[in-house]
Amino acid sequence: MKDIKAIILDYGGTIDTGGRHWARVLREAYNASNVPITDEQFREAYVFGERALAKAPIVKKDDDFRHLLLKKVDQEIAWLEYKGYWNASGLMREAARYDIASFCDNFAREQTRRARAVIETLSKTYKLVLVSNFYGNIHTVLAAYELDQFFPDIIESSVVGVRKPDPRIWKLGVKAAGCKAAQCCVVGDNFRKDIAPAASIGCNTIWFKGEAWDANEQTDETLPNAIITAIEQLPEALKK
Repeated sequence: MKDIKAIILDYGGTIDTGGRHWARVLREAYNASNVPITDEQFREAYVFGERALAKAPIVKKDDDFRHLLLKKVDQEIAWLEYKGYWNASGLMREAARYDIASFCDNFAREQTRRARAVIETLSKTYKLVLVSNFYGNIHTVLAAYELDQFFPDIIESSVVGVRKPDPRIWKLGVKAAGCKAAQCCVVGDNFRKDIAPAASIGCNTIWFKGEAWDANEQTDETLPNAIITAIEQLPEALKK
């Protein structure tokens, strides 16, 4: 890729999970906490929790990721209890809630540590912009993981009123980058939400192909300029 001046990065799944969908990480956390539910029951609870946090101001601006996780798990467990999938004592419920949040926070902390080294290197050469579907607290989350200094420009869905996969959110990322779309490279883990819409507005793209939630999702490996399977591969991919 020639004449790249800016890198527009996705956050969730790209920076904080090493390419894994958060649903899979959370499912692993529920298993580790011995919550006796099926995959389908978890899927229902996960979808309910995501929608609840997107629709209502449950997450506050000063919530770090651990506090966000506690609120997310609250919603998921409420659904499991409402549907009768899991009936636990108050103490068991609270223990599982904290264990699941701690599991995920520790996982994200390790993944962002790995990503930080790469991002710091890239920041010396490129303008960096973050584009994320998030809850209004992305600045607090980045600060907790020591990433905030690398992203002076952040396009957060709950703030701008546009969510991926709408290409308009990527256009806002290009505008923040201060250059042409053809001079930007979008990096994301989700083909439908990141790669396809970013390519549709003329951006270069690098697909961080990891562990998707839906293994049957339709993708086109000829669309991105490059495909990586680890964040450490990103600097070399940008040279292609």
